[in-house]
Amino acid sequence: MTDTLDTPLFRPPAPKPLQEPPGLLAFLLALRRNPLTTWTERHFSEPIISGSGALGRITVVNDPDVIRHIFVDNAANYRKDDLQLRVLAPGLGKGLLTAEGEEWKLQRRTIAPLFPPRVVSGFFPAMVESAERLVRRWQRRPEGREVDISLEMTRVTLDVLERTIFSKGVARDPDALGRAITRYFEGLGRIDPVDIFGLPDWVPRIGRWRARPAIRFFEELVNELIRDRKALLERGEAAPRDLLTLLLEAADPETGKGLSDLEVAANIVTFIGAGHETTANALSWAIYLISQDERVRARIEREVDEVLGAGAFEPQHVERLVYTRAVLDEAMRLYPPAPFLSRAAIADDRIGDLTIEAGTVVTIAPYVLHRHRTLWDEPDAFRPERFLPEEKAKIDKFAYLPFGAGPRVCIGATFALQEAVIVLATIVRAVRLDLKEGHKVTPLHRITLRPHEGLPMRLTYRRES
Repeated sequence: MTDTLDTPLFRPPAPKPLQEPPGLLAFLLALRRNPLTTWTERHFSEPIISGSGALGRITVVNDPDVIRHIFVDNAANYRKDDLQLRVLAPGLGKGLLTAEGEEWKLQRRTIAPLFPPRVVSGFFPAMVESAERLVRRWQRRPEGREVDISLEMTRVTLDVLERTIFSKGVARDPDALGRAITRYFEGLGRIDPVDIFGLPDWVPRIGRWRARPAIRFFEELVNELIRDRKALLERGEAAPRDLLTLLLEAADPETGKGLSDLEVAANIVTFIGAGHETTANALSWAIYLISQDERVRARIEREVDEVLGAGAFEPQHVERLVYTRAVLDEAMRLYPPAPFLSRAAIADDRIGDLTIEAGTVVTIAPYVLHRHRTLWDEPDAFRPERFLPEEKAKIDKFAYLPFGAGPRVCIGATFALQEAVIVLATIVRAVRLDLKEGHKVTPLHRITLRPHEGLPMRLTYRRES
């Protein structure tokens, strides 16, 4: 099969943009069911749209220069907005994702040294072992057996976290942990009208009530991990040099102050929940997209076979898996792990002819930005070639934001990308996966972008692991 683009490109499922904005009730219902269904054609074709509605004054931005201004040039003027914090904080506490101001700066300075490339590369063996363990488990099943890739990617990414964040184990059923994460996102991920209208915290939220068992599960798990590790360190015994130990020992390079137990706990919950979830979803979408495009499947299999061969997966292989990385980049363009980002303007701001008043919520939605008609050729089509080195160099840095941008760019991006390349290449080398006939794939926005009702796929073996 050739690598030409003469054959029609695969256009994966996505909600059809609306011709006109919905009324208030329809908007609130759609926002709760699946926020992806609220976007209109204008959002995908115009660089900036401003207006007022149920969420107050909102400016939706798809202009890379304006995005750069908000996330980098004048980032100090834009904080996380109240709705975002009302949705995330009950589950994540005041960790790096939700902290603001000096509290955030302290945590960022303290945690940043835990994620340089040198440290992340040290996690390579753990990531390979997790990926190979997944494949070995699959290969014990009869060929043609069906697996839910969404669930399987949750399992493998949790296995990676268990070997890197808390390498002495979590003493819990990994499937129970996976189910807790799913309940967490299903519960808190539904935007509640109570939060939209800013009612006090004592007013009941259905989503919080549903997610409470999952939040309690996380709290008990993390507190147990911290307690046991601190006891180990206090006894002077050798502790694994995993992320849990590094968080407990971390200190602000400017003040020498360490993180409190609450801050350590909040950041571990963030790594388990948001960190794991985004990587698992990126892998799930990549595997689904490969299964739907034989041209892409042939090319990625050829690259993996040539780079990895029949030998061991070595660290130098990661950089050579160029097309594999391009497939992941394209999967995160079409289905960005965080489909919605927003900031609230602290003071009035002016960007060229655009005026942003204090209190305005500025929305930068990667799901829309990554499919914008003015920024991408064939924006709704699956074409990994756009992320090969020569073409990728032409993409504006602020037109592609799978991990955000600026001071609050995802601190674990290097970790996530290394893990995703390793897991995807290991899977491609060993098996082929084909979507269950008749299964309808629907992207669902629940804080992250998940495949609704999973991705049941049939296994065919390529080689023994």
